[in-house]
Amino acid sequence: MKYQSNETNENRRDILKKIGLGSAGLFGLGTNSAFGKDKETPAYAKGMSKVTITSVKAIATAPQGSNLIVVKVETSEPGLYGLGCATFTQRAVAVVAAINSYLHDFCVGKDVDNIEDMWQSVYVSSYWRNGPVLNNAISGLDQALWDIKGKRAGMPVYQLLGGKSRFAIPCYTHASGNTPEETIESVKKIQERGFKYIRIQQGGYGAVTAINQQPDFKAAGFGGATDNYMNQQYYLKSVPLMFEAVRKACGEEVELLHDIHERVNPMDAINMIKKLEEFRPFFIEDPLSPENMKWFKQLRASTTVPLAMGELFNNINEFVEPMINQWFDFIRIHVSQIGGITPAMKVARLGEWFNIRTAWHGPGDVSPVGHSAHAHIDMAIWNFGIQEAVSFNEKMQEVFSGCPTMNQGYMSVNEAPGLGVDINEKEAAKYPIGTKSNWQVRKDDGTIIRP
Repeated sequence: MKYQSNETNENRRDILKKIGLGSAGLFGLGTNSAFGKDKETPAYAKGMSKVTITSVKAIATAPQGSNLIVVKVETSEPGLYGLGCATFTQRAVAVVAAINSYLHDFCVGKDVDNIEDMWQSVYVSSYWRNGPVLNNAISGLDQALWDIKGKRAGMPVYQLLGGKSRFAIPCYTHASGNTPEETIESVKKIQERGFKYIRIQQGGYGAVTAINQQPDFKAAGFGGATDNYMNQQYYLKSVPLMFEAVRKACGEEVELLHDIHERVNPMDAINMIKKLEEFRPFFIEDPLSPENMKWFKQLRASTTVPLAMGELFNNINEFVEPMINQWFDFIRIHVSQIGGITPAMKVARLGEWFNIRTAWHGPGDVSPVGHSAHAHIDMAIWNFGIQEAVSFNEKMQEVFSGCPTMNQGYMSVNEAPGLGVDINEKEAAKYPIGTKSNWQVRKDDGTIIRP
C-alpha cells in the first residue's frame, strides 16, 4: 500500500479550499459574493422587512343609496394601508360592530404578509363557523391584506394571482320592462352600448311590478305596508314568452340570462326552465333556494339549460357537493359573503377541475373596492365565465377613486399596485348608512316567499 506525503495532502487541501471558495462565489454562497464586493445587493435579493397591523376599522358610507362597508387596515410602515369590502348591506351596522369591536384587537401586531394564517385564525376564533356578518368582516380584512401585499410588491393583485388570462373582463348587465315590448327596447339600448351578454327580467324579480293587481293580504291588512306581491303563476307563464319575444326581436347573437331569485317551487322552476331550452339561455340564475339543494339533481337531469348558483352560500364547503356532481355550470358567489379573495380563489380553482366557470355576484350593494377584487380574480383565473357589470354615480366616484371602468361591455381595472381603489373618508362621511331593508315578498294570501 502506498502512502502520500503530508506535503501532498496539504497541497490537495489548499486546492480544494480554493475550489470551494470559487464555487461559493459562483453560486452566491459567500457574503455579497454573487454581486461583487463593491456592489450593493439588489432590492429583490434583500427580502422585505416585516410589517405589522396597527389598526383595523370600518368605514361606512352610502353615496349611491346602498349601505357600503369598507375595512381599512393600517400598518407599521408609514403611509401603507389596505382597503377591503365588507358590505352586507341589509345588516351593515352589525358588520361595523364586528369589525370595530373584534377584528381590531384580534389583528393588531400581526404580520400583514400571512394572509392565509390570518384568514384561518379569524374564521375559527369565534368557534362557531361564521355566517354573513362575520364572513363579511373577514372579507374586509382579507381583501385589505391582499391590497397591502400588492402595494408592497409594486404590482396589481391580479399579478400576484398568476397574471392576466384575458385582456379585459366580459360583463353582463340588466334589461327590464313591465312588458315584453319594454324589455326588448331595453335590450336594444344595451346592445348599442356594446354589451353581448344581457340579463332580461320582466317587472323585476318574480315580475313583482309587472302585474297591476291588489293582493288579498293587502286588503286584509296583513303584512307590511311596503311588502311586495308576487303572482307566481303569472311569473312562470311570462318568462318563456319574454324569452321568445326578445330572441325574435334581438337576434341569436346576444347571450340572454335570467334570474329566478329562488322565488318559485322546485318543480315549477324545473318545468319553466325546460320551456326555455329552445331560446338558448346563457344561464338561468338561482333557480332553487339553498334549502332545496337536493332538487338540483332532478333539475340537472331534466334540462340542458346552463345553471348558475351560490349567491346565498355562506361557506365554501357548500360548493363541494354540487361541483362534484356537476349540478350547476357557473359559480355564483357573493365574494364578501364567503370571506374574501382567499376563499373565492379556492372555489374558483376547484371549479376548474369540473369545468365550472365563475360568475361573481356584482350588484350595486358591493363597494368599488369589492368590485375591484372581483375584477382582479376575473383577470387571473382560467375558468372565468362572466362578470356582473357595475355603474358608479358621481357621488360614488368622489368617495372612491380608482374605480373599475366599463367600456363596450368589458370591465377593466387600473394598473396601480394592490386593488387600485382608494377612499376619501371625509367624503364618505357625508353619506351615512341606514338600517332599513325590504326583502318581503308575499303570495296572495300573505305567505312569505323566500328569495
